[in-house]
Amino acid sequence: MNSAVIRFFKKPIFTDYRFIVSFWMVVALLSGITKALSPSGIHGNYKIYKYVFWNTIERFPLYLHRPEAYGDLNHYGPIFGLIIAPFAVLPDFIGATLWLLCLTALLFFAIKELPLKQWQHAVIYWICLNSLIIAHTNVQFNTASAALIILSYTMIRKEKDMWAAFMIMLGTFVKLYGIVGFAFFFFSKHKPKLLLWSVIWSILFFVLPMLISSPEFIIAQYKGWYTELIIKNNGNNGALLQNISLIGLIKKTTGHLEWSNIPIILSGLIAFAIPYLRIREYKQVRFQLLTLASVLLFTVLFSTGSEPNTYVIAIVGVAIWFVVQPRPFSKWDWGLLLFAMILASFGPSDLFPRTLYNRYVLPNALQALPCTLIWLRIVYEMVFRQSDNYLTGE
Repeated sequence: MNSAVIRFFKKPIFTDYRFIVSFWMVVALLSGITKALSPSGIHGNYKIYKYVFWNTIERFPLYLHRPEAYGDLNHYGPIFGLIIAPFAVLPDFIGATLWLLCLTALLFFAIKELPLKQWQHAVIYWICLNSLIIAHTNVQFNTASAALIILSYTMIRKEKDMWAAFMIMLGTFVKLYGIVGFAFFFFSKHKPKLLLWSVIWSILFFVLPMLISSPEFIIAQYKGWYTELIIKNNGNNGALLQNISLIGLIKKTTGHLEWSNIPIILSGLIAFAIPYLRIREYKQVRFQLLTLASVLLFTVLFSTGSEPNTYVIAIVGVAIWFVVQPRPFSKWDWGLLLFAMILASFGPSDLFPRTLYNRYVLPNALQALPCTLIWLRIVYEMVFRQSDNYLTGE
């Protein structure tokens, strides 16, 4: 089975970057067109996105309801208004479709930057495809979040710490997730430079929205953002479509929604941190890639804001973990991958029985289960295995 799958993915059509990126872009284009032509029209998330720009221009509070324009609340930072600006000024149909195309291109580029063989890149692309489609269906920023986390690592690896800091702080100022990019700090050969540029980018991202508004308005919006995130976090606890995480899995399956998140998060942080004790492993590429996979999974598993479509981030982590396993892949490797694909990737889609998903998977946050098992496996591998002997073998 191992050799057959590898031979399959080594066929030119499946490993050719031009074919894969073309396929991904067609998927993004069709997602945009299909959604625009559906009875419900452009997804409400995009309307929220574009109004981060228009509200900033009009100095309308970014974190208040505006029912005549969009149906939900904005949870993105003020800098997002500048990011979405080129799309917001276009008609929704064009802007939303171009937005999906740009997100797709960004994730494709980020994965291609990973220090892996071409067939390994190809496997990651194909494993992530279904989760990418789900994220597109909801016009989600999560695709970009995954890309920025990956680029935080690859820029540090290439000793481009200025750009690594850019990726980390941009992701942080948009959706907070980007802060996890500092997990790669110990891999940097220029740590003072990374910290200095993090401060510089932080200042720039803080003040840039003021160019299309006013300092007083933007400062007030940062305060409003903080308040809104606190409210959202408290509301995520038992929400059906929120807290699809390890935290949610534990609380929802036990029925104890009142339990504190702190013991779970602290336990996760300790487990996440233990591999850093192996300082000699820092230079090993496989150790670094497992750290990246761990970060991508941790971001989803320990966030109460995780939704079914957030799993595009986690599935990228699963795919990276899988392709750096020693060959031949073991039955456990295959089993964990298939378990993750069935529940975490296919679960929210039409490829999984709706009755089972709505009755069992979603209410109990079971999407988190296979990803949790793989994350624990990654932690185990990072603590007990040597990384230099089997990274990118044929």
